[in-house]
Amino acid sequence: MKKDKTIDAMLVTQYLSGHASALTELVKRWHKLFCEKAFWLVKDADVAKDIAQESWKTIIDKIDKLKDPNSFGSWALRIVYTKAIDYINSNNRTRDNMEHYKYEQDTLDVENETDEALKKALLKAINNLVEHQQTVIKLFYVEDYSLKEISAILNISVGTAKSRLFHAREKLKDTLKEKRNDY
Repeated sequence: MKKDKTIDAMLVTQYLSGHASALTELVKRWHKLFCEKAFWLVKDADVAKDIAQESWKTIIDKIDKLKDPNSFGSWALRIVYTKAIDYINSNNRTRDNMEHYKYEQDTLDVENETDEALKKALLKAINNLVEHQQTVIKLFYVEDYSLKEISAILNISVGTAKSRLFHAREKLKDTLKEKRNDY
């Protein structure tokens, strides 16, 4: 074990001195172990290889900050473990976000179905009103006429228009309450 640390320290020192072949030797010595350790955590061979590659990028970028070349192995494995844990956490967040999105979509679908059913029930309820109440409801809500304008159009008093609108609303409320209780 001490011999391995010495070899690693020597290779790190050589690489830092400008010998690129020393990095090739480090990769030969450690890459398989990096893949195995990453696989042990993520349980996916392709992802483990990607994590090992990403780890090597980080190792190359930060190797000059390594204070003790004898600790290369533990330092490098810590990078692999960190990258694997980051992947797992990111994957969990993505899965949680997808589940949350699916829940929201399911909720929206139920709400949309409920809204559609209520709209149909409302139209049916309006069509079941007596004709003069239907006319006042349509003029007031669909055509956006005021009660004064409705009274002029239908040649009735404002009080009669108000009364017809009130009674139509009450019938519609009762019908919709019954429908909501069905859900």
